[in-house]
Amino acid sequence: MLIAGPTASGKSALALRLAQARDGVVINTDSMQMYRDLRIITARPTAEEEALAAHRLYGSVDAAVNFSAGAYVEAAAGALAEARAAGRLPIFVGGTGLYFKALTRGLSAVPPVAAEVRDAVRLRLDRDGVLALHAELARHDPAGAARLAPADRSRIARALEVVLATGRPLADWHNQAPPPPLPSEGVVAVFLAPEREALYGRIDARFAAMLQAGALEEVAALAARNLDPLLPAMKAHGVPALIRHFRGELSLEEAAAIGAADTRHYAKRQFTWFRHQLPEFRWVTPEQAESGLLGT
Repeated sequence: MLIAGPTASGKSALALRLAQARDGVVINTDSMQMYRDLRIITARPTAEEEALAAHRLYGSVDAAVNFSAGAYVEAAAGALAEARAAGRLPIFVGGTGLYFKALTRGLSAVPPVAAEVRDAVRLRLDRDGVLALHAELARHDPAGAARLAPADRSRIARALEVVLATGRPLADWHNQAPPPPLPSEGVVAVFLAPEREALYGRIDARFAAMLQAGALEEVAALAARNLDPLLPAMKAHGVPALIRHFRGELSLEEAAAIGAADTRHYAKRQFTWFRHQLPEFRWVTPEQAESGLLGT
């Protein structure tokens, strides 16, 4: 069972009720809720909620770690195997599209391409044109070039940069990729899609409630660790603005307004990402999801 949706759409509450009704295990699929330092500001399930049903992968990573999608897939595969061994329903819930995509489609085995190789290929693409790059690709990877239309700029550039950087055709790397832990065939996958303005109102109200519940102190404790500001945990919605408030750069009201606005913008991006990247998810209103999954 996969339950996705924008932030503040009611995913976690629905997953909890489903886990209680069907002896399920709630498995986190939200990149920021992985971090143990950020329970309140990321709206992670409370300790009381976690006590009502089994929860996995929440608060399992230190904020000093740059947690990757690959590391998530490994952890999620372990949680999935544990749930299946116990005969329980695995319920993946969250808003991180890349995690859902990695779960259902797998991760590419292609290693990172050095910036200088990528930049050189893109420069030659602009200077010499796509046909010249296609001809070069044909010398290094004839089969790959034959599969691509000679005018397909992005795919030709990608295939050429991979073979130049690794010495191996892109297809070799794709064939080497491990199968996804949870192929989408036969899996129930829904995307909760509330009415936009109502959702944005809930986001604003929830951010204010977070501050009342201790998010300010939580972020202050994180800031005191003096971690690299480029770490994912340091860029969670609301964290940068609140840190600026501690430095005297913003009033609390200004920081809260920025944090809420950033969260609304993120929700909008979530709608767009899932629509284009994971069209196999069935879009439903929260009410439809409640009645369809719980029979209420």
